[in-house]
Amino acid sequence: MQKRTLYFASPAYLQTELEQLCFTNPHNDDVIKTPIEDIAMVVLDHPRIKITHCTLNKFLSYHVAMVICNDKRMPAGLLLPFESHTDQTRRFHLQVEASEPLKKNLWQQLVVMKIHNQASLLKTLQIPVDFMLQCEHSVSSGDQYNNEAVAAAYYWRRLFKTIPEFKRERFGNPPNMLLNYGYTILRSMTARALVMSGLHPTFGIHHHNKYNAYCLADDLMEPYRPFVDKIVCELVQDNNYYLLDDLTVRKKLLAIPLVEVMLHNQKFNIMTAIEYSAHSLASCFLGDTRKLNLPCMD
Repeated sequence: MQKRTLYFASPAYLQTELEQLCFTNPHNDDVIKTPIEDIAMVVLDHPRIKITHCTLNKFLSYHVAMVICNDKRMPAGLLLPFESHTDQTRRFHLQVEASEPLKKNLWQQLVVMKIHNQASLLKTLQIPVDFMLQCEHSVSSGDQYNNEAVAAAYYWRRLFKTIPEFKRERFGNPPNMLLNYGYTILRSMTARALVMSGLHPTFGIHHHNKYNAYCLADDLMEPYRPFVDKIVCELVQDNNYYLLDDLTVRKKLLAIPLVEVMLHNQKFNIMTAIEYSAHSLASCFLGDTRKLNLPCMD
């Protein structure tokens, strides 16, 4: 069954009743109920949303990721459970103690698939990809020659045809804000999937910034980023949408969990695919395999 993402952008009162989330509209007192087991993510994007303590506990029990937005409508925080897997402690230890050769091999796989998906997106836009494919095929263990960055420089200069001077920067000009929003949704899904697989989203295999609480999530989500780029590219080129203030834009980005991707010749939505990827990563730490299950855009 496909789980849902719920987005609240107006005043609301959220409580639980018989394992259901009850949304009360303060303007007319109408109550809408949704089984909590059907929910994967809840996004709260209004300062006048009230939520009960019991509801928060239910979200944790059902592995519902709760994302809280700031006054600029950007996701600013994430609620995840401390305990969600029976083998969690052992997996934490194996994750932290993973050998450097294993981590370099895993990062190589992630970079190869990220560049492959970036090239696939450029190809659909009828942009030459020979250079990207060369970067993909020459990624070494641990990406010691930083092919990821080399490919990214080529990729970002060409992705947005209507913005020839575009630079990918966190606080840069539009549509950087749309990319940031989409990546944050993707990051939240990835962190949720890692926790469900008994892994800690902080201890990364490549990312290691001491101020980053989601280094492993940032690692695993890399091959999924081009799927977000594709949505933003469509918003910009087809509709000339640049700003988050437009509800149409936010709805499009919040639908990222439902985007279909290919995993071993089967179609899955991104939410489910990331769970498979996280499970394969846990299997690598456990020594059951050395192959990650990653999405392919073509």
